[in-house]
Amino acid sequence: MTTVLTPATPLTAADRCDRCGAQAYLRVVLLSGGELLFCAHHGRKFEPELKKIAAEIQDETERLTPAPAASAADPEDR
Repeated sequence: MTTVLTPATPLTAADRCDRCGAQAYLRVVLLSGGELLFCAHHGRKFEPELKKIAAEIQDETERLTPAPAASAADPEDR
């Protein structure tokens, strides 16, 4: 996806996907005005069509990295 080139307000946990209500990680600013918010799943699903109607796409899906696994030597895990 194309990312935003201008500074944008970061998405927060209060921003919800317009399709399913999950936390939004993509903001699509439409050529016609307005914006749509999508979770990573729906952003990927609708990517081809969104690119046709988007002025900008703010993609924050890089924040969706898995938490590091606990070490087997960590005594709290026993």
